[in-house]
Amino acid sequence: FQSKDSQQVGCGMYLLTSSITSLLAISMLIIKFWFVVLTHINVSISLSVLRGGCASIEPILKLFLYLDGWLNACVAVERAALILKGVNFDKKKSKSIARRTILILPFCILGTLIHELAFRRLFEYETAPDTTDTNYNTAILFFHLIGPFIVNLFSALFIIFGGARQRSKAQTNQNFKEHIQLQFSEHKQLIISPIVLLILSIPRLIISLLPGCAKTSENLWLYLGAYFISFTPSMLIFLIFVFPSKLYMKAFKQSFNRIRQRTPP
Repeated sequence: FQSKDSQQVGCGMYLLTSSITSLLAISMLIIKFWFVVLTHINVSISLSVLRGGCASIEPILKLFLYLDGWLNACVAVERAALILKGVNFDKKKSKSIARRTILILPFCILGTLIHELAFRRLFEYETAPDTTDTNYNTAILFFHLIGPFIVNLFSALFIIFGGARQRSKAQTNQNFKEHIQLQFSEHKQLIISPIVLLILSIPRLIISLLPGCAKTSENLWLYLGAYFISFTPSMLIFLIFVFPSKLYMKAFKQSFNRIRQRTPP
């Protein structure tokens, strides 16, 4: 996504930022993994370390994960705008909007997570969970999961129906229904991908309903397994955005060839 061809419009900027946030999210996931494992194995770890880890790791992890989802939604919106405006699509304006969105979006997401940084606590003894905090956290998670999904789904439908309408005007030998079928066959991955990503994110919703931070119940490996599955969307950028795109696949092959040339035999 760093190539000039990929950076011609805002989509490339969104995807470049998304790839960076995905790497950061995976890095934080590894940190979270070892934090949970070590605190589960070594019960003598000081309470201050546990409190610091619980108060910082999870909110930062959520920030990168939510940011990745909304950046992917921005890609879908820009693709829909391209269909809407056609030849009148302003590439410079697209890049300008992308820069501002990339700068503002993390602060907007952080605003929904600030309560975790301020009020997340670790108690030495078991306490009754606060239902208000639990409900609020669940609502925030629903928003960050369902929001990008709805944006992606409606953008995909707009691309399919908008493209079919444009083609029906230019190619009158086929009716509108046939053009819709052709467009759906061509862009079906735009509908399938957000559904798959939402399904893979469901374990994270289930985990959010479980009380506790360092104490993840007796089913530690089930907890960690669900955590890994919920982070799968951050690892699928290549399959979702690069592989279906001729432009990005061309840029990927060029980058891969440059790396091969620089690598000594």
